Amino acid sequence: MDPLSDIVALLRPRAAIAKPISGRGRWGVRYRAYDAPGFTLVLTGEAWVALGDREPLRIAEGDFLLLPTTPAFSLYSEPGVPCIPAEPLAEAVRHGEQEGEPDFAALGGSFSIESVNAQLLLTLLPGAIFIPASAGRGTRFGRMIDLLSEECMADHPGKELVIQRLLEMLLVEALRWDVGGNSAESANLLNGLRDPAMARALRAIHEDVRTRWTVAELAGIASMSRSGFAARFNEVVGCAPIEYLVRWRIAIAKQALLSGAKSLDRIADDIGYESASAFSTAFSKRLGCSPGRFARRHAADAGGGMPAAS
Repeated sequence: MDPLSDIVALLRPRAAIAKPISGRGRWGVRYRAYDAPGFTLVLTGEAWVALGDREPLRIAEGDFLLLPTTPAFSLYSEPGVPCIPAEPLAEAVRHGEQEGEPDFAALGGSFSIESVNAQLLLTLLPGAIFIPASAGRGTRFGRMIDLLSEECMADHPGKELVIQRLLEMLLVEALRWDVGGNSAESANLLNGLRDPAMARALRAIHEDVRTRWTVAELAGIASMSRSGFAARFNEVVGCAPIEYLVRWRIAIAKQALLSGAKSLDRIADDIGYESASAFSTAFSKRLGCSPGRFARRHAADAGGGMPAAS
């Protein structure tokens, strides 16, 4: 698989919460950060979102905002409105005046992911992906938005199931959209896949993670000098090439350890270590615990849920 497919398959995202969010009049709410991917699809009207210390963003009908990991943020009807603290809820939310037709309506919520590798979202993906209605119109993404909006407004049998499946498809499509040219503010995997030379190196790593890659070998695949490739990779992806390789190997190992289906020798061989001992040393150095202890600890923690969306 390609790098993006690999990561999506490893994280196994699914729509955990999808709920109506509406508002009328003047209103503003503020939410704390939580480590779950969040999304908002505006169905009607407009509102403003302030993510951390970023400039406020106006969101309007048809706009889609995806937050691979959700920082503290404020949502409000118009600039200058005081924002009150609010707690994430799993059910429909109504802001401002409680009576009358809302002048803002959206579908919002969060995706659940395999929490053991949730850190990948912080290190490999951008902080936010915003696709305005004007950009998505006439594209496959736009058609998916139309389908989702139609399903939200209707009352067909199986509505909740269809919404969940459409949202899961929309998550991947939004990430692919970013690969296709959405502006990005920082180094990340999507930027790497956007760069043809870096993409060739990234695909080589994912196609054969067992290989003991060197920077020189990856530079050759990218058709660049060793020093030029190393500098470019770090600038675009956000880490050194061998660091990326190690992060990906450890992510695969974590998943294998939790499944309990493979021995340490097999896991070590699958991800390119000479022996179980070499793998255990590398794993312990990076995570501060042995593979066995890691597996036992996370097995004991299994069953914990992800925070709800705003």
